[in-house]
Amino acid sequence: MLDVAQEPVQQYGNRSHQAECVPLGKYPAYGSDIEQDDEGKGLGFSSASIRRGFIRKVYLILLAQLITSLVVIVALTVDRQVRLMVADSTWMFLVAILIVVFSLVALSCNEDLRRQTPANLLFLAAFTIAESFLLGVVACRYAPMEIFMSVLITASVCLGLSLFALQTRYDFTVLGGILVSCLIILLLFGTVSLLVGGHMVTTIYASLSALLFSIYLVHDTQLMMGGKHRYSISPEEYIFAALNIYMDVMNIFLEILQLLGGSD
Repeated sequence: MLDVAQEPVQQYGNRSHQAECVPLGKYPAYGSDIEQDDEGKGLGFSSASIRRGFIRKVYLILLAQLITSLVVIVALTVDRQVRLMVADSTWMFLVAILIVVFSLVALSCNEDLRRQTPANLLFLAAFTIAESFLLGVVACRYAPMEIFMSVLITASVCLGLSLFALQTRYDFTVLGGILVSCLIILLLFGTVSLLVGGHMVTTIYASLSALLFSIYLVHDTQLMMGGKHRYSISPEEYIFAALNIYMDVMNIFLEILQLLGGSD
């Protein structure tokens, strides 16, 4: 446990505390000490140029991930024959799951790998392509118009949340432990909903999940921004930061798509 009283400013991703593995679909960065100056302010983001460069790098990687996912989803859903072929291809689905799990565990649990270029980029690319394929498989169950509406709503929600994270005076970085607890409870509720079934239960689960990952998006955005917030991600952890935000966006997209319903 971190001694917050003695360490008012924390930085995520330091080698003294290895990243922990948590359930698939969300993996927050866990933190450790950063160098302190005489006034107690962290020096990890003391240089404005370092902060700007880190944020620019994260968003460029995130943009590449989102474009890749959008292209793959469109390619798999625009033609009916392709949609049917993808939906019936069990072996491609299993291969994609294996790639997602392997690359996700490798990036989440191996700090050295996350910081070694180009290995970190290769693992992230493999994860993004495989995850995009799985998203495309899920999207094949829905009508093209609902997919299009989900993309627009997700883009609007994520843009609004990102602006909120930058402007709000509330610090969401202190909610890491609470969010992990809520995630575990949500996963348990999702398991129960699979057994119980029913449209109402599914709608409630999707709504709660969209809400939780919306808060996670604000949390992860503030971790990336650093500055006035209590916790921040190390400038060396740009892969981890992009991975966190990408998963937040994709989970929000899936829940909005499920809420819209109207599958073919």
